[in-house]
Amino acid sequence: MPERTEKPGLRERKKEETRRGLREAAGRLFAEHGFAQTTVADIAAEANVSERTFFRYFDSKEALLLPDGIELFARIEEAFLARPDGDTPLEAACGAITDAVFYFATSSLTALAHPLGEIREQAREGLSRQFQQFEARLTALVLERLPETEPDADLRAAVIANCALGAARAVLRTLRDRRTAGVPVEPDRLLPQAFTFLTMIGATPS
Repeated sequence: MPERTEKPGLRERKKEETRRGLREAAGRLFAEHGFAQTTVADIAAEANVSERTFFRYFDSKEALLLPDGIELFARIEEAFLARPDGDTPLEAACGAITDAVFYFATSSLTALAHPLGEIREQAREGLSRQFQQFEARLTALVLERLPETEPDADLRAAVIANCALGAARAVLRTLRDRRTAGVPVEPDRLLPQAFTFLTMIGATPS
């Protein structure tokens, strides 16, 4: 009898379980021993996998400081598609990013506010790169929300997507600069505030 093969869906679920297990193991070890004292070997052992398996999922332990890019942007896409029809494309993009970021209990904006020096800087840069990589997909989503007959709709969609994600990157830079200057940071407030500023650009002053 030929060997039975796994269905792709089951394989993907097992991969996700392994990825989640590594994140949970790292979280326990970081909390107990600190980030600097925790090694990749420690995390792999805690998750009951090999170091080789660890590196199939993450490039380094610093990568664990970021939300999973695939999961984060899938959440942004889901939130965007769920936005009310009455939202403008910019409101939908900003609202979706806000909803997705705060969906994660260990969101990068909150985690990056804590002083881990150069390690956090690497994580901030990594998140910024993730946003850049997602610009094309968000542009496509915004374009679907625009009327087909609108002139230069592709350009408008690209501007909206880039502005919304750029505002999120601006929050990361502001958190870094304020922490460096010793100014209290409020990561949970800054992202909505950044999007408020963005929607005010070009508005008639009161």
